[in-house]
Amino acid sequence: MHEARWHPWTSLTVLGLALVVLAMPAALHAQSIPGALTESAKALSQGEWPAYAGTYAASRYSPLTQIDRTNAKNLHIAWRWKSPDMAVKERTGAGPSVANEATPLMVGGVLYTSTSLSQVAAIDAATGETKWVYDPKIYENGLGIPPNLGWLHRGVAYWRSGDDERIVILTAFAQMIALDARTGKPVPSFGKDGRVDLVEGLGRPIDRNYYTMTSPPVIVRGVIVVGSSVFDWWGSRPSPPGDVRGFDGATGRLLWTFHTVAQGEEPDAETWEKDSWKEAGNTNVWAPMSADEELGYVYLPVSTPTNDYYGGHRPGDGLYGESLVCLDVTTGKKVWHYQLVHHGLWDYDPPAAPNLIDITVAGKPIKAVAQVTKQAFVYVFDRVTGRPVWPIEEQPVPASSVPGERAAKTQPIPTRPAPFDIQSASNDNVIDLTPEIHREAIDIASAYDRGGLYTPPTERGMIQVPGNTGGASWAGAAVDPETNTLYVGTQRLPTLIMIRKPEASWQGTYDYIGLPSYLPGPRGLPLLKPPFGSMVAIDMNSGEHRWRIPVGRSVALRAIQNLGIREQLGLPQRSWALLTKTVMIVVQMGYLGPMRFVPGLNMPIRDLFNRDPHLWVYDKTTGEMLAEIDLPAMRRAHR
Repeated sequence: MHEARWHPWTSLTVLGLALVVLAMPAALHAQSIPGALTESAKALSQGEWPAYAGTYAASRYSPLTQIDRTNAKNLHIAWRWKSPDMAVKERTGAGPSVANEATPLMVGGVLYTSTSLSQVAAIDAATGETKWVYDPKIYENGLGIPPNLGWLHRGVAYWRSGDDERIVILTAFAQMIALDARTGKPVPSFGKDGRVDLVEGLGRPIDRNYYTMTSPPVIVRGVIVVGSSVFDWWGSRPSPPGDVRGFDGATGRLLWTFHTVAQGEEPDAETWEKDSWKEAGNTNVWAPMSADEELGYVYLPVSTPTNDYYGGHRPGDGLYGESLVCLDVTTGKKVWHYQLVHHGLWDYDPPAAPNLIDITVAGKPIKAVAQVTKQAFVYVFDRVTGRPVWPIEEQPVPASSVPGERAAKTQPIPTRPAPFDIQSASNDNVIDLTPEIHREAIDIASAYDRGGLYTPPTERGMIQVPGNTGGASWAGAAVDPETNTLYVGTQRLPTLIMIRKPEASWQGTYDYIGLPSYLPGPRGLPLLKPPFGSMVAIDMNSGEHRWRIPVGRSVALRAIQNLGIREQLGLPQRSWALLTKTVMIVVQMGYLGPMRFVPGLNMPIRDLFNRDPHLWVYDKTTGEMLAEIDLPAMRRAHR
């Protein structure tokens, strides 16, 4: 699975919230951001946010100081903005727009954002007034709902050359569109009338019902680097390729293609045994990417090959599946790679942009890149050479019991930092709020296979911990470039994986497929022990954990209320962190849509997921909570 499917789908009436305090930012010098050019760092110091995570270092850091421990409690809503998707839905019935996952950019006092229907809007950052909206009308192409997760989108990219400023979007039906940032009109000289069809030139016939885009591109040295989102459970055979491509930022002309499944005579094709490279696909980059603007390197978190939980048809390690790959952005040539999971069987694709961080280890300065993973590991490399900063050991792991499956004999385990969450459904790791609840949780877990990390999925059903949503998720991590501290959110949601033979034609032609589902605990509680959701701070100079704090008001869970527990145990949700020079701001994923039942879950999904939206401000040094701000409940937009 390329993107976490246990995402609660909901439609939002608002796209964003602006929060203000009664203090003015102090004059700042450009903060040193790893790998960022002076222009990018200067933009941050002026309060701008020109890339998805601030800069392509993926730090999620702003050097502004106007929010601090004394005034954080004064944060309040300045304005709300209604998505133009609502008008489209009312007029055409298109959608539904299932979720708002976009992170706006801010350049020159203007916010630029995508919507779930792949519209693009420019918003006055001070007032919330709409300046322009561009609607590509992709909902009129007769293809219905986009593949994978349907109508959702994460954001846009900003490109500038002299006075020419553009916003680039990759739409849900795989078109790249360049818009004039001032007017919102397509740039005629880009592609064909402002558009490039990203399905063309992929080397295989592509069914658009399997191929989409959800994350924004990276634009470095005038090159637009484009990944993809591919349906990869069973899909078509051969599967759509997850090739990563570079396009000229000015014209949209294709410059290079990197095959994420090594082809033919290419190096590492032999890792796809029995010539399985000929039909293997997916292995795509759906998550955001990062880049070192100074080096001209782009870092790709490459996902799992088809299909996620069974690999009998693709024997071998299968490069570059579930790897971190560094490319030269000008040529598209590989600089280095490291495979994080051999012959993946768990949907443990790296889910977020790797973080660039300049650290000092044993007195030696290192330009590093850190990749957080669903497995709750942080893999740390020299971002120039690809050498691990701390040893990574190949350790033996169990064999598979599924006919035709040949699991890798070893997996790479980092020696430092230590895992930032639990990695099994052992008796010690299941919920233990009372002795009775603990016994009930053990009984539930004992009905299935369970073991340590990288225990292969089974026909009986294997409890995977962390589950396929992490651990770390596409919320990623934030990095403080002053203290070299990495902050990563993690959640404790197990996945029950059952291997089955296909039972219907729509399940494809592979010998086996994997069926993942959520496994609930006793009495409507989570199966795993608290904290159910947390934020972990890691000193990246030493690799030592600094602290862990629960995130989310667990009293929002009905089962916790029934037990009379008032202690904060966190909520099993993705947590997004934003760092400033003074504080850490955190919000959690919320679910406020219609009641839904999901496979393997014997309760309404809204009973499990967060209906208690807040914004929290923390002391980033100690984890002390400084403020807890109620956010308005987001009403259902569509029924």
